[in-house]
Amino acid sequence: MYKNKITKFRKEKNMTMKELAEKSGISTGYLCHLEKGKRKNPSTEVMDNIAKILEKKISEIFFSE
Repeated sequence: MYKNKITKFRKEKNMTMKELAEKSGISTGYLCHLEKGKRKNPSTEVMDNIAKILEKKISEIFFSE
């Protein structure tokens, strides 16, 4: 099963889903699906935006175990 660490890093920054979604230019619903693993292939642009906001590398969020 696909697993990412968006939720973990978002909570570490005390950020709501709505805040992260707005800052990264995606809908809250789409972010929710990403966090739960229901959407598995976000674009490079979306991954890059989320990583920059969370101050992490794309690989730390989307590709680490």
